[in-house]
Amino acid sequence: MHLMNSIDENLKRIQNSIPKGVTLVAVSKTKPVSDLLEAYNAGQRIFGENKIQEMTQKWEELPKDISWHMIGHVQTNKVKYMATFVDTIHAVDSLKLLKEISKQAIRNDRTINCFLQIKIAEEESKFGLSETDAINLLNSEEVALLKNVKITGLMGMATFTDNKEQIKKEFKSIQSLFKKLKVDHPILKSLSIGMSGDYQVAIDCGSTMIRIGSSIFGERDYSH
Repeated sequence: MHLMNSIDENLKRIQNSIPKGVTLVAVSKTKPVSDLLEAYNAGQRIFGENKIQEMTQKWEELPKDISWHMIGHVQTNKVKYMATFVDTIHAVDSLKLLKEISKQAIRNDRTINCFLQIKIAEEESKFGLSETDAINLLNSEEVALLKNVKITGLMGMATFTDNKEQIKKEFKSIQSLFKKLKVDHPILKSLSIGMSGDYQVAIDCGSTMIRIGSSIFGERDYSH
């Protein structure tokens, strides 16, 4: 098992396996600062967290040239806690959330990148916009008026399954939406699909950003 390797070795192995033009987000949720520093010292600068409080604590302790990506579901009332430093919010799934991100970004005199989360998985539990809702949101007057937020990509999570064909089908659906939307919205640069178990399939389906945790840091530690 590769998980016996050091974080440094794991990172290098993944970097060597992904084509140029694909960005690696190291998913560091639940991991201690020492693990993030090890990845940082190996050259990693983009980290993904799913809890705002944990991300803020790590931001305070770690070097300031790190780009922080919020990859978990975001509650509107928590946006203010990360608005001072977050680079990109992956899971934007409503106009209400976009408005709040804009408001807090203005307060902090910053621009925050947002990805629209598209619901591609068959499970009911997954958050996300339908294709129609995403198109309507991008084309809406209200979104055009929002300052200090940029919708720069789409994000999707495939069904948790071993069925590679199903995963591929889901990734292909978001890829075709991405291509379609880019015609009128050239600001859309990122397609954030693919995690430890399916990132090679995602790259075959046009992913420009993969979110990888356990293959870098080892399996998640739920003990604390």
